[in-house]
Amino acid sequence: MGAPQERLVIERGQVPAAKMERMSTMTQHEIASQPALWRRALREAPALAEELAAPGERMLIIGCGTSAFMAQAIATLREEAGLGETDWAYASELPTAGRYARVVALTRSGTTSEVLDALRAVAPPTRRVVITAVAGMPVADLADATLVIDWADEESVVQTRFPTTILVLARAAFGAQLDHLPQQCEDLLEAPPAADPTAYDHFVALGRGWSIGLAHESALKLREAAQAWAESYPALDYRHGPIAVAGPRTLVWSHSPLPAGLRADIEGVGATVIEASGDPLLSLVATQRFAVDLAAVRGLDPDQPRKLTRSIMLG
Repeated sequence: MGAPQERLVIERGQVPAAKMERMSTMTQHEIASQPALWRRALREAPALAEELAAPGERMLIIGCGTSAFMAQAIATLREEAGLGETDWAYASELPTAGRYARVVALTRSGTTSEVLDALRAVAPPTRRVVITAVAGMPVADLADATLVIDWADEESVVQTRFPTTILVLARAAFGAQLDHLPQQCEDLLEAPPAADPTAYDHFVALGRGWSIGLAHESALKLREAAQAWAESYPALDYRHGPIAVAGPRTLVWSHSPLPAGLRADIEGVGATVIEASGDPLLSLVATQRFAVDLAAVRGLDPDQPRKLTRSIMLG
């Protein structure tokens, strides 16, 4: 990945000028740039397929925060594609690494302490692969292969386009046909918001299969950008306790079609349901938009989330 540094993709014609004028935060700009980045990801996926697919190998994918949830989604997708047994873990809770032929670490900054510590604990012959947004960071010294996706880097603390671009890359590397997805994302970004942010103060994200990771990520976006009370669960587990606190001010957002009967159960406690009917990744983008809208309603700046920084480096 020797491409020139292109961190500020939004300054390179990725978002129409008229649309940029309607946006007030960097986070909004970066959300709007995703269709163009996904198109590039689809072009570049063949060159990355060997490191990401590794057919037949037992693989572990690790990360922190958003990257951990992307690891969860990618691990499920790789197994579903029949490429081999795949686990995921928080970098701070590394399993016995010697059980794996390959460990893939996701880290936007390349400086996250827990990721660095995890890779130091991985010994040969396990292959260490890193996907990052910044070249020349400490993580590269601990990797056998470093895939630098600098063209999808972000200025915002709150991650949006970098993780979704990694998901598109991975899905394409695993054999998914996604040529339609960037246009669908453009259409979504032009559509009216999915919900009124003033109508709710409790949020729940649900998923099934690989979209469970997206549900966790959606709830994290609401917490980071808007300081919201947001929870996330596998859809079928929502009945097992969490539904007890739902009510008329609850918005339940499912990133995949709901199991039979669950929608009626949720609506029966007075909550509102949004149920994805298309690609789960589009549902994640919709919740990114909603998180920014919710932040605006609450008088918050999503570009300056409370107590958060771009990278966590422990002393």
